[in-house]
Amino acid sequence: MNSLPSIPGRGSTTNPTNRFMSREVVLDPVEPGFDEDERPHPSTQFLRDDTQSIIAYNSSPDVGFDASFNVYRGCEHGCAYCFARPTHEYLGMSAGLDFETKIVVKERAPEMLRAELSKKSWKPQVLAMSGVTDCYQPVERRLGLTRRCVEVLAQFRNPLAIITKNHLVTRDKDLLSELARFHAVVVTISVTTLDGELAKKLEPRASSPSRRLAAIAELSQAGIPVQVLMAPVIPGLTDHEMPKLLEACAQAGARDAGFVPLRLPWAVAPLFEQWLELHFPERKDKILGRIREMRGGKLYDARWGVRMSGEGFYAEQMSALFKVSHRRAGFAQDIAPLSTASFRVPSAQLDLFD
Repeated sequence: MNSLPSIPGRGSTTNPTNRFMSREVVLDPVEPGFDEDERPHPSTQFLRDDTQSIIAYNSSPDVGFDASFNVYRGCEHGCAYCFARPTHEYLGMSAGLDFETKIVVKERAPEMLRAELSKKSWKPQVLAMSGVTDCYQPVERRLGLTRRCVEVLAQFRNPLAIITKNHLVTRDKDLLSELARFHAVVVTISVTTLDGELAKKLEPRASSPSRRLAAIAELSQAGIPVQVLMAPVIPGLTDHEMPKLLEACAQAGARDAGFVPLRLPWAVAPLFEQWLELHFPERKDKILGRIREMRGGKLYDARWGVRMSGEGFYAEQMSALFKVSHRRAGFAQDIAPLSTASFRVPSAQLDLFD
C-alpha cells in the first residue's frame, strides 16, 4: 500500500485492493517540489442503489438488535477505524477512499419501509438505523431520507434504535419525541474522544465532540432517551479518556453508556496502521501491541462473544475502568425496553400526531 500524506477531510489516503478482486487503484506519489496543497482531493460521488428490499436481519449474538436498515452505503464521515469499511468490497469497490467518497443512496428507502410495515406479515419489532453506516452523515442534510424514514416509523409507532455521531439527529427531535411518547425510541450517540483535534484526524467529517455533547443535551431535554457508546476505545490512544468522557456525557443528559474496544476486520487493519503512521508514528507500536494483546496476538479476532470485547489483561483492565467510570458518572440507567404495544398501520386520514 502506498504511503501518502493525509488528505484533508478524509480518513484514508489510499484504495487498498478489494479482497474479492485483483486490481488496486494507486494514487501517484508526490514528486519533488510538488506542493501537497495542490494535490486534487477526491470529491464525494453519490450513486443510486436500486435494491428492492430495505430490512436486513441479523443473527449475531454480539449485536443488540435483530432487524435493521440503512439508507446509505459507505460513509462520508471517513472514520479511520470504521469496521463497516469492508462492506464496500461487496459492491466491487475499496474499503479505503471509495468507502468515504462513493456513497450509495437508497432513494426509495422511505417508500420501501412503508410498504414493508404495511404488510400483514410484518411482525412489529425494533428496527435499528446505522447498524452499518451513519444515517445522519453529511448528505442527509440535503436528501432528508433518514427523516422521511423516521416519519414513517413515527406514523406506524414502530420502535426505532438510532446510532449516530452527527449533531444532525437533533433536526428530527419532533419525530423522535413523538416516538418517545410510546416508549418506541432510543438514540445512541457515539462519542470516541473529547479531544477536538484528535477527532478531526480520527473522524474527519463527523460532528465535533462538543457538538455531540450538545446533541445529547438537546435530545434529552426534548424527552428522548439518549445513551452513549464510547466506540471504539483505542488502547494507548483514547482509553485514558474514559472517566472524563463518561462524566461529560452523563452531565449532558445521557441516561446510560456502553463501550466497544477497537476491532479491525479485513482491510481496516492495514488502513488503521497507515493512519497511525501518518498521525501518531511514535505511538504506533504501542497501540498495535495492545490491540494484539487483546486479540490473541492478532489485530482482529472474529469469534462471536470475543470480537466486541477482546480478551486478556488489557481487555480486563478496560472493562474494569469502564465499570468504575460508569458508576462514578452517575447515569440514571432508566431507559425502558422499547415497546411495540402501540404499533398501528395508519390509514390515509390518520394524522401522525393523532
